[in-house]
Amino acid sequence: MSKTKNLTNIIIRDANKNDLAAIQNIYAYHVSYGLASFEEIPPDIQEISRRLMVAKKQALPYLVAEYNGEIKGFSYASPFRKRIAYRYVIEDSVYVSQNSLRLGVGSQLLSSLIDRCTALGFRQMIAVIGDSDNHASIRLHAKHGFIKTGLMPAVGFKLGRWVDSIRMQRPLGDGDRTVPE
Repeated sequence: MSKTKNLTNIIIRDANKNDLAAIQNIYAYHVSYGLASFEEIPPDIQEISRRLMVAKKQALPYLVAEYNGEIKGFSYASPFRKRIAYRYVIEDSVYVSQNSLRLGVGSQLLSSLIDRCTALGFRQMIAVIGDSDNHASIRLHAKHGFIKTGLMPAVGFKLGRWVDSIRMQRPLGDGDRTVPE
């Protein structure tokens, strides 16, 4: 596989209502044809809007990558689990448009998401990666300091086959070296 040149001058910014159609389009592709998401029916714009509003209400980052006025990808953080003991743990999600894969968009989105979640005081970030053959996502997360913490074999059934789920994790800020304030 040849190395493709990374896009430069990408703007990573907070998503807003004007980005909903692009976000929905990018995500619909991954839901329909990929294994990164275990959803099987692409959510409509109203549902994407609801998810963005939930993130904003929780003061969690929901970012887009813009290049020459076009949204090339998005990322967001969501609570890893609802129980209170997980309050310092966040889960990341990163999706890149089909025409922008392997151009560094996902890396810039994930880097910004890590920085934002660290600044918010989170201590661990979890990646729940659909499909153990999703080498691009596994490499992306490893590049940003995530280590593989688990494999859950055959926990999803999508596109006519059983799908694994990989767990990867990285500390944020002091991680577990200090007690949170």
